[in-house]
Amino acid sequence: MTFFDKLQNNILQNDTLLFVGLDPNPEMMPARYESEDVITGLWNWLQFIITETADFVCAYKPTLGFYEALGVPGLELLHKTLAAVPKHIPIILDAKHSDLNTSTIFARTVFTQWQVDAITLSPYTGQDHVVPFLIYPDKAVFILCCTSNPGAETLQRYPTNESPLYLQVVKESKTWGTPEQLGLEVGTTNPELLALIRAVAPERVIMARSIWAQDSKLNQILEAGLNTNGDGLLIPVPLEMLTTSKLSEEIQSLRSEINQVRTEIIRDASTCSVWLPDVCFLNQHPHHDLILQLYDVGCIMFGDFVQASGAVFPYYIDLRKIISNPQVFNQVLSAYEEILKNLHFDRLAGIPYGSLPTATGLALRLQCPMIFPRKEVKAHGTRRVIEGNFIPGETVAVVDDILISGKSVMEGAEKIKSAGLNVNDIVVLIDHEEGVQDRLIENGYRGHAVFTISEITNTLYQAGRINEEQFLAFAEG
Repeated sequence: MTFFDKLQNNILQNDTLLFVGLDPNPEMMPARYESEDVITGLWNWLQFIITETADFVCAYKPTLGFYEALGVPGLELLHKTLAAVPKHIPIILDAKHSDLNTSTIFARTVFTQWQVDAITLSPYTGQDHVVPFLIYPDKAVFILCCTSNPGAETLQRYPTNESPLYLQVVKESKTWGTPEQLGLEVGTTNPELLALIRAVAPERVIMARSIWAQDSKLNQILEAGLNTNGDGLLIPVPLEMLTTSKLSEEIQSLRSEINQVRTEIIRDASTCSVWLPDVCFLNQHPHHDLILQLYDVGCIMFGDFVQASGAVFPYYIDLRKIISNPQVFNQVLSAYEEILKNLHFDRLAGIPYGSLPTATGLALRLQCPMIFPRKEVKAHGTRRVIEGNFIPGETVAVVDDILISGKSVMEGAEKIKSAGLNVNDIVVLIDHEEGVQDRLIENGYRGHAVFTISEITNTLYQAGRINEEQFLAFAEG
């Protein structure tokens, strides 16, 4: 089970967005534990916290620094604490790890030896630092994009309040991993700041920090941070609450207060008008997250673009960037695979040049031999039209990236058929629509697409990625 599945299960099971910090801070330890030696007192306190809160939280967050500060006994305490957490509740290790040189070995340690489910990372060494943590598909990372520390404000708001560094961190980190792999850590007491981050990252889980100021604006924080489904925001239990002997009662009261606000926000949102009456935010496209990722990494762009045919479209699709983003490429292969596993074929064929990496990845996944038709036949050597081994009479499934007119993919399919092979199915990522599926049928092919261009624009519009003008430009075009 992945981290986000585990998290969602606990959000639903315990009806809560609350998480608890498991921090052995001697300065916060209740007086009732002070008669014992420090490590024993802290251990008894942490056990009490877990016992009192396990039915009312969605995650636990031990801060590595507190355990490290206690030396070897502290690290031994960390292992005991991790083992004490019920297995069904996810653990987010608050490490703020930032060292590129140790990222690979540290990721292996925390995810395979310590068995934590997620970790917090600093963004300033870039994607290279994050990748070693993302290769564990069932784990997750939270990128620190903003802190409430007043001394950091000048840096975080650089160079301007309109285009601050913390928003750039959000935009950049979204291209590093999928919404299932990568969330955001936001420390703030300012609802407006949280709203800005939510607007840029509507699909990400945000772990809020430092929200419990003296004049805490819980309602505004929730309104700013919750997504359209009324979740996507993790709320910390106040530190002071963890010192009380009536922790179970107080956390239940806080949970009820938060859920009441959530209910009101969801009810109010449900009465808001939407541009299209047939669009429901609750019924997302099955590849909703993939569509957002393709947009985020620049594979889908909106504007006035001249196509190879000379036609001007209000969008441009450039899927060549996918191969440079392993996380997105992996999702793309999975989406193709869902279609291909229901088709009958002996070999795969990719259409040069754009779909060759995709076809290669699918051939490896499906353990299926691959061929491809040459775009140009060489005037020397074997002068083969089809590269790769095959037996005439075999059936080939053709893979391409996008169907616009269908001309290029059908030309490739005809080359394959000229070598004595059969082609029945053509599978693409994106269908431009405009009757191209009918043209395929007229020529004897069945077309299959992961999603259509209208599904893409609807999803991007719902998610706030494109504005009304861009959406209408497509609809009218």
